[in-house]
Amino acid sequence: MVDLVTTLFFRDEAPVSAPVVALADFLGTTNATAVRIEPADDARALLPHLDRIALVEVAFPAFRDGRGYSSARILREAGYKGELRAEGDVLTDQVPLMVRCGFDSFAPRAPIDAEAVSRALNRFPHVYQAAADANAPVWKHRHG
Repeated sequence: MVDLVTTLFFRDEAPVSAPVVALADFLGTTNATAVRIEPADDARALLPHLDRIALVEVAFPAFRDGRGYSSARILREAGYKGELRAEGDVLTDQVPLMVRCGFDSFAPRAPIDAEAVSRALNRFPHVYQAAADANAPVWKHRHG
């Protein structure tokens, strides 16, 4: 299996260092390249601007609030290629699902053990449904 942890970025390793602005501020300016989406924000507001955004940081104030997953998938399916960072209450067992939705960067509030993340990412060799990542569902392997 591939060790996906080596391709993901964590807290201090994130490649984008531009100041992150709130969605309302981003929409009101012309030069920002990094934006933060809160759970109640509509990610679709960013669609006309995807070509100039280097980083979208999606807030997870509580692990049980899953609205950020939808924001990530909306952006990736619309063609966003930049860094997509999950920030906040990010737990080890959520990382595989976040990766499937399109996240490639993480800024967890509490430290995450890279070895535990690696085990979580490599636990299942196949997926059962399509998502924002490139993994083909297991049925496509069986039926060409």
